[in-house]
Amino acid sequence: MTQILEINSSGRKTGSISRQLVSRVSNRFKAADPTTTIINRDVAAGLPVVTESWIGANFTPKDERTPEQADLLALSDELVAELRVADTIVIGLPIYNFGVPAALKSWIDLVARAGETFRYTNTGPEGLLTGKRAIVTVASGGVPVGSPMDHATTYLTQVLGFIGITDVTYVSATGLAVDPDAALKSAEAEIDALPLASVA
Repeated sequence: MTQILEINSSGRKTGSISRQLVSRVSNRFKAADPTTTIINRDVAAGLPVVTESWIGANFTPKDERTPEQADLLALSDELVAELRVADTIVIGLPIYNFGVPAALKSWIDLVARAGETFRYTNTGPEGLLTGKRAIVTVASGGVPVGSPMDHATTYLTQVLGFIGITDVTYVSATGLAVDPDAALKSAEAEIDALPLASVA
């Protein structure tokens, strides 16, 4: 059984290409294995930003936290737990102004936690969420993935690797502002050709 965590970050609910492609990826897994379970996390619905109080709670040892500090970290704990149980993380990534949406950055800030998803060692930081796969569906009006203008996928690859997820595949619908039909068909073809097993 595959456990999928869907993360949607597009501010658009209707007509979102990244959301459409996320669903196509998950449906492909579901069609191959009906026992596949899917958790959907819509970060565009709103996540709190990291504050001074949150940082204080995060760096307080777990057994010393006050009830108020535990409450501050409750959502972050839930988001981390979703990552831990998932085999495959499917992320919808619309490129906004050459980078990731603010909503996705907020999710990253809440899950990249020392002692939870990574740890510091004598040889440097070590990601703790190993053995997982990420498939990222990119929607872009005109920023090609991997181009000098693309600060979204390079950043996301760095973040995912930092927490231990190094098997990352990008599916790109690029050029939506020029030829949306061709961009969408190209991305759909990439999804339909994806191997369902991890290649790591």
